[in-house]
Amino acid sequence: MVWPLLLLLAWVAVGTACMRLCLAAARSGAEPGLVRRDLTLYEAAFLSGGPARVAELTLVAMARQRRLLLAHTGWATVVDPDGRDDMERSVIGAIGPEGQSRIAPVRQSAAAAESVRQLADRLVAAGLAVPDGTRTTVAEAVRQVRGSALLVSALGTVALLMPAHDSAVDPVLVALWFALPLILSLSCLAIARVEVHPYSRWASPAGQRLLAALTRHTEGDDDRTYLTSVAVRGVRAAGEPEVRAAFGHR
Repeated sequence: MVWPLLLLLAWVAVGTACMRLCLAAARSGAEPGLVRRDLTLYEAAFLSGGPARVAELTLVAMARQRRLLLAHTGWATVVDPDGRDDMERSVIGAIGPEGQSRIAPVRQSAAAAESVRQLADRLVAAGLAVPDGTRTTVAEAVRQVRGSALLVSALGTVALLMPAHDSAVDPVLVALWFALPLILSLSCLAIARVEVHPYSRWASPAGQRLLAALTRHTEGDDDRTYLTSVAVRGVRAAGEPEVRAAFGHR
């Protein structure tokens, strides 16, 4: 009989995936050194979209203040060469001495700046961001459990469609045996959906709660609200079509 081997393979795949998901969820739930406080815009940007989002927010904020021009053709031009903080100075330095550069390399260079790394370290130390070693583990573990559920279904189908070498084996019994690891994988996905969803790449559960509070209590149409939307949702939240075109230009 081949179907017991297929069943064993299904259990190994499901067991490995579910164990990885449990460990990832436990690590993401740790909140060392957590201090309850409000998020800055840079922190909200990092927790929402990582270093690239911080660079985008800085570019949009400077353009909003007319200290930087963002052309719909994908170029950034410096108007005010004096940055007000480390993030802005990183962006100005990435644009270069000529004062003009394509937006894509500026965003990439600014995202890798030391100021962004220091911001990430502070958020990790505060328990708001996921450390580098576990940054994608929860999302990847969820995908692995989903894949194991599909694998169980495929293996069960193969086992049922294979020619029966033992007439005493009931196909219903085979289906029930394969249903057990399938139920386990689906149960893990359901628990993960309740306990650790959304599966953020950057924010810890505590960071996600602060992000949710930030978006709930921000109202109005001032610059703070505008930049908060960009920090949390990205450039697509920018109201000006020219700004969205500038970042989308290739």
